[in-house]
Formats: sequence, structure tokens, C-alpha cells
Amino acid sequence: MVLFIAIYFLIYGAIHFYFYQKLRASFSPEWKLNLLIILLLLLMFLAPLLIHGLEKAGLAFFGRLLAYIGYTWLGIIFLFLSVSLLLDLYYLVLQLTNHIAKADLSNLFLSPLNRFCIPFGLALLISVYGFFEARNLRIERITIESPKIPPEVGEIKIAQISDVHLGLIVGERRLKQIINILKSEAPDMIVSTGDLLDASICDLEGIAERLNQVDPKYGKFAVTGNHEFYAGLRQALKCTEEAGFTILRGEGMEIDGFINVVGVDDPEAIRFGLGERVDEKKLLESLPRDQFVLFLKHRPNVSENTLGMFDLMLSGHTHKGQIFPFNLITGPFFTANAGLKKLSADSYLYVSRGTGTWGPPIRFLAPPEVTVIRIVASQK
Repeated sequence: MVLFIAIYFLIYGAIHFYFYQKLRASFSPEWKLNLLIILLLLLMFLAPLLIHGLEKAGLAFFGRLLAYIGYTWLGIIFLFLSVSLLLDLYYLVLQLTNHIAKADLSNLFLSPLNRFCIPFGLALLISVYGFFEARNLRIERITIESPKIPPEVGEIKIAQISDVHLGLIVGERRLKQIINILKSEAPDMIVSTGDLLDASICDLEGIAERLNQVDPKYGKFAVTGNHEFYAGLRQALKCTEEAGFTILRGEGMEIDGFINVVGVDDPEAIRFGLGERVDEKKLLESLPRDQFVLFLKHRPNVSENTLGMFDLMLSGHTHKGQIFPFNLITGPFFTANAGLKKLSADSYLYVSRGTGTWGPPIRFLAPPEVTVIRIVASQK
């Protein structure tokens, strides 16, 4: 955890230094303005730590205010970096072409001012759009056929929420949206595939009562995500259980004689010393193969030796990058980044884009979702 925080701030600091150099090259501010810019950038760089400190001190209003400013800035500066690096690459190609081909391409060069203003302007525009995209909660529907669903049952409808990150930024409005969708869809089962709570959980009074308004036929099940451990596991588990969820931590439950719901902890459980490593193959092998196996796992990493031992694995964690092009960075680390993937003849994986947001209250080309999955009886 300490190493992760150190790497995070090293990268975040480097991004801020890059931004400062671009800004200074464009405007050459006089020393007083330059000092003010440095102080503001330093404040934004330290914002995640300051937000955490304000939470712990019980100053929720100021923590929320700084969270909106600081985390929105995180999204803006990431988008600025993405576009600016493309312009830097364009500039480098022109310079190499100019040097190698001895061609005069000076009319294609951008001034330092344009090389700052174009990416910064685009970052601001995308962030405004992304703020509204993040509030546009969608319903994604998938259907899977299985001979393990009894003909007399016909089908089972499962609603998946994931990565809601209830806390300082994601709060009552998003919770109300989720509950309205769940009520209208009337699923047979609800699952939460981790990160229901964010590291900031100081202002969640009433969450349990609200989620308890929905009581599906086959129950509600949850697994831990990494943020449950950052938030404080004991309080996170208590809140989740009071909301009516059965938390599966390396165990499974048989439902109505035809479906097994299995869940495992996020790997952070081991790092925090709050859980044991689970042999997923051994856990899944212990289940009857004539029953449908629903496997809940926060991170969409699938062990090859478990293929065929579960019918459907539901995951989250990736947010599909949340802000494009971050999905290009997260994608290679997981079996799938978002959506439905057929792993073998007998196993499927579905990865949710997430129901809330982490950090910036912004999404770009990765809208939030509640997933509605129909498991339909098949004669195959």
C-alpha cells in the first residue's frame, strides 16, 4: 500500500511538473503570478491527502468541496496530458522530417501557446461532457442460455452493481437512481461485485435502510473490492450486511437447489492481513457441476485452471478506464476490460463498467451501468 501511494504521487507529481512547464513556456508569467500558479498546483497535488485528513477530522463539508475540486482537476490534468503528448509526438515527427528530408515544414509547427491552449481547452470541454456522462446511469442487458436452469424455473434475472464508491462524491442521488432501477427491474437476485463503499464513508447515514427497500426472491450477495479495505473493513462489512447483503469471502451458497453463488475477497485482503489466500480451483471443484455456478470476483482476472468450473463470473474494478484513453492502460492487466467475454464452451465473464465513479466525477466513453443478466433455460 505504501509503495502504491509512493508511485501514485511520483507519477502525479511528474504530471503536474509537465503541466507547469507547458504553462510557463506559453505565458512566461511574472514572478508573483508564477508563485501563485506553483502554490495552486501544489494544493491540487496534495488534495487527495488533504481530503483524507478532512474526512478523518469530521469536516465532511470541506472534504466534499475539496474532493469535487481536487478530483475534477485530476481528470482535467489527465486529459490535458493525453492530448498534449499527442501534440508533442506530432511536433517530434515534424522535427525529424524537417531534419531528415531537409524540408521546410515551419508553417506546420504550433506555437508554445497553441501547444498549451489546445490540449487544455479540449480537456475542459471533455470534462464538462464527462461530468454529465457520469450522471447518466444506464442499464446494460445480457442474456445467457444454460441447460442448468430447470425448465420449470424458466429463467433467473440477476442485477449487478459494482464500483458504486459511495462516499463524499457519489452519494444520495446515485443511490436513489440505483434503487429506482432495481425496483423497476424486479430482479430475482442482486449482486455487488466490490467497491460498494469508497475510502470516504463519513456521510452514509441511511444507506442500509435505502438498499433494504429492495428484497429480491433469491437474496442479495456481495464480495469485497479493494476499497472496502481502504475504507476500513469492519465498518464496510457492517454497512454492507445491514443493507441486506450476504458477503461471500471464499465461500459459496446453494440457492433453491439449482444455482450456487460463490464469492472471494479482493487480493487486498491478504496485503492488509485481513483474509487468507483462497484456492479458487479447490473452491469451485467442491460445487456440484449439474448446478449453475455464479462466481463473484471483484477483479476480472481468471485463472486458466478454473475454466469450465463456473458458468458465469461477474466482476468490476476496471471502470473501463473511466476516462478514455485510460482504458488503454488498464486493459492489458485483466482478462477483459468491460463487457461480456466467452472464456470457454462452459464459462463466461462479464465485467461491469461500474455504477459510480472513483476520483474524478467524470466519465468519458465509459458510462456507468447497472447490469441486468437473464439466465435462460436451454435444452442444449
